[in-house]
Amino acid sequence: MPDVSIISGSKSDQHVVDRILRVLDERGVSYEHRVISAHRNPKELDQYIESTDARVFIAVAGMSAALPGVVAARTDRPVIGVPVSGKLLGIDALLSIVQMPPGVPVACVGIDAGENAALLALRMLKS
Repeated sequence: MPDVSIISGSKSDQHVVDRILRVLDERGVSYEHRVISAHRNPKELDQYIESTDARVFIAVAGMSAALPGVVAARTDRPVIGVPVSGKLLGIDALLSIVQMPPGVPVACVGIDAGENAALLALRMLKS
């Protein structure tokens, strides 16, 4: 059973995912990583969320950054969103993640801040 599930919306987000994995590896935390787009593969994403035993999700996404909200809408486990810089410097992704509707909570770290997402997940695992 992994402690943390890292889901990225695209292979192009790997530079941010690598920052998360480095922190989790350094601290010996179990994890799994999947690349699943909320837009292109919604059924696969639903199946994965339902099947994983991970205790915390980290969702890495750019542009419209729907992934963290979609994950949070399908689980009651904690979800951390990591906005990825892109054409609008990541501001578009940041605003998409922090503006979740009531009942769909998503924690959000800074743009490209994979390290902080991993550290926040570690704190959540301690509680």
